[in-house]
Amino acid sequence: GIISLISLAVLSYERYCTMTRTTEADTTNYRKTWTGIILSWTYSLVWTAPPLFGWSSYGPEGSGITCSVNWHSKDANNASYIVCLFIFCLVIPFGIIVYSYGKLLCAVRQASAINKATGQTREQRILIMVVVMVVCFLLCWLPYAAVALIATFGKPGLITPTASIIPSILAKSSTVYNPIIYIFLNKQVSKTL
Repeated sequence: GIISLISLAVLSYERYCTMTRTTEADTTNYRKTWTGIILSWTYSLVWTAPPLFGWSSYGPEGSGITCSVNWHSKDANNASYIVCLFIFCLVIPFGIIVYSYGKLLCAVRQASAINKATGQTREQRILIMVVVMVVCFLLCWLPYAAVALIATFGKPGLITPTASIIPSILAKSSTVYNPIIYIFLNKQVSKTL
């Protein structure tokens, strides 16, 4: 799940850099791509390894079918890890996504002011993609984050195993939705396929 969130943030920043760069992109150089992949996996590993070393723990999630961070433990060790996960693995990636797509949209608006005919259509396509990406990100991850925070800081038993299933499925299925959004809303990818 975290690799999915971080990959979305890296991808949004990469799109922003590519679209706002004045020079032509070098499609034969995969160095930036590999750097983004390695950084995404490293960042995710940094935030998923601490329970293996005693900062919080892993255990059955919700209905007991899957394994996740122990959301139900009320001690300070666990609560601090949950808060850090929330900030560094949800809020910051979301901030990067909003920043990158916001800046990208501003750049497209400036370009469309110069070339009104193609700029307006391009701006609308990018705006739709930005809105869909942000809404999907929030729909997939906000319920899961809310359930985790309620389970950690709320009254014991407030989140039943049944109530935690849908947010968990939504969050874990986000990796399926993201490629679909990019394929159908990115004209360059659609043409390539």
